[in-house]
Amino acid sequence: QVQLEESGGGLVQAGGSLRLSCAASGSIYRINAMGWYRPAPGKQRELVAIINSGGSASYADSVKGRFTISIDNAKNTVYLQMDSLKPEDTAVYYCTANVWESRYTYRDNWGQGTQVTVSS
Repeated sequence: QVQLEESGGGLVQAGGSLRLSCAASGSIYRINAMGWYRPAPGKQRELVAIINSGGSASYADSVKGRFTISIDNAKNTVYLQMDSLKPEDTAVYYCTANVWESRYTYRDNWGQGTQVTVSS
């Protein structure tokens, strides 16, 4: 079983910055990718950013140029640097980790979520 511990959410004014962290622990054989999702109208969750263990990253169009995702493979930790925050970025941000728990067991894992609130 894999546990994800998120941190870094909070309240910030528009134009400000926050840095989210998510550390994975437990039964980890190898991590494929880690990322962040948030709720969106008409969807359960939308992808904000995701990065694989090799460092290749993808972003939602709405955050390109403002958010930067990075991964520390040695610490099994993903970071999301959020700059130039806008009120519409307000959401609960959920960490996800796509993990091989053994050579034969693959699982998508989710964190509890961390609240980000951007005031105008």
